[in-house]
Amino acid sequence: MRSLEVLDPGRHALVEDLGRPGYAHLGVAPSGALDTASLRLANRLVGNPVTAAGVEALLGGLSVRFTTSATIAVTGPAVPVVVGDRAFGSHVPVPVRAGQPVSVGTPAAGLRCYLAVSGGIAVEPVLGSRSRDVLSDIGPEPLAVGDVLPLGEPGIPAGADVVVPVLAPGELVVPVTLGPRDDWLDDPAAGLSAWWTVTAESNRVGLRLDGTPLRRAVEGELPSEGVVTGAIQVPPSGLPVVFLADHPTTGGYPVAAVVRPAALGALAQARPGTRVRFRMS
Repeated sequence: MRSLEVLDPGRHALVEDLGRPGYAHLGVAPSGALDTASLRLANRLVGNPVTAAGVEALLGGLSVRFTTSATIAVTGPAVPVVVGDRAFGSHVPVPVRAGQPVSVGTPAAGLRCYLAVSGGIAVEPVLGSRSRDVLSDIGPEPLAVGDVLPLGEPGIPAGADVVVPVLAPGELVVPVTLGPRDDWLDDPAAGLSAWWTVTAESNRVGLRLDGTPLRRAVEGELPSEGVVTGAIQVPPSGLPVVFLADHPTTGGYPVAAVVRPAALGALAQARPGTRVRFRMS
């Protein structure tokens, strides 16, 4: 059986693909890789369908060993990649022989690296996806030392051989659409346009922000209603939370705006301390 063994999961490593949309009525979030563009790219570099599962490693530090020859690629922020005793860069397909260890370093900027392997990670899918959902606690468990992950059959790599990584900036201007509950807040466009700071309490469920609190224009309780990935929810503290892929499917606090889908990948790479402001569009 083609497989890889986890030697060191680093700080936190998860199996993720493009997620399981369509189950909000069951209370299950879409989940999947937070930076989908990076996972798609890694899969293309090793010849996988873009839907194949890979490993999402928080701040790198991942180390694995293969039972078979394979092609790997690491994307996301630029990061050192070592195969055996030889150093490679990220964003390039790299051949690996059976028995060779692969180590992913720590990125200087950004948060999440993506390891794709030819054939993809072939753990059993749950509701049509191999992604870990940290809120619903479904999908494969977070990786641990000694875990053995099965691999699928490899394809033929195609496309660019090397891709220049994008540097994760220290400041982000994020396009959003106001609503649906912006009328519950006092001038939310002006408030969201101010600078906010990403806090260390952020995770795959949501990006928590600190700054000048938004003020409520309407008092009282808002009945729970559906929320989507990218929704900017404002709890009683007035400090916004940007929902990411493992968000709850319903919420009872007003949603002031929704992040445009194309901007979610940049938010997935925003470290604590990153400054963020929202641009109405």
